[in-house]
Amino acid sequence: MRTLIVVFGAAVWAGGRASPTLARRTRYALAAARADPSSALFLSGAEGRFPPSEARVMASLIGDAVPPDRLHLDEASRDTLQTVLAATAYAHAGGHDRIVACTDRYHLPRVLMLFRLCGLRAEPLRFARADLASLSTYRRRMALREAAALPYDLVAGLWALRRAGR
Repeated sequence: MRTLIVVFGAAVWAGGRASPTLARRTRYALAAARADPSSALFLSGAEGRFPPSEARVMASLIGDAVPPDRLHLDEASRDTLQTVLAATAYAHAGGHDRIVACTDRYHLPRVLMLFRLCGLRAEPLRFARADLASLSTYRRRMALREAAALPYDLVAGLWALRRAGR
C-alpha cells in the first residue's frame, strides 16, 4: 500500500516563520511519516502575504528528518480545493492508494468531502486533544468559516470536475 500524507497549508508569518497552525500540521505529518517510512508527503500551499510558500516553510521545518525524495512541494495551490485537486492528480500519477489528510479537525469535513468528490477516500490524521485545548476561540471562528466554505467548495468542486470531464 502506497500512502500519501497530504499536508494542508496555513499562514506564513513575517520573516518566513510558520504560524502555529502550520507548525502543528507539519509536526503531525512528520510523526506520521516517521511511523510509515514508505509514505510520501505532499506539502501544499502557495506563497501568501509573506514569502516563502507554505509548502517551502513546511519542508524547512521537516529538514533532514525525511529524505527529499519522499517530499512533494505543491507551491501552486492557494486554497483547499486546489490542494485536493493537485493531490488527487499526484496520487494517481504516483500510484498512491491510501490518502491521509493532515489538517485541523474543523477543516476535515470539507477536505474529506472534496477528496470523495474526486473519487478518493481520504482518512484523517488525528491530532492530540492537548494541542487543541487552548484554541477554543480560534476553533469556533474557524468552524464558522468552514460552515460557509463547505457549500461553496462543494459547488466549486463539482464545477471543476465537470470542466475536467470527470
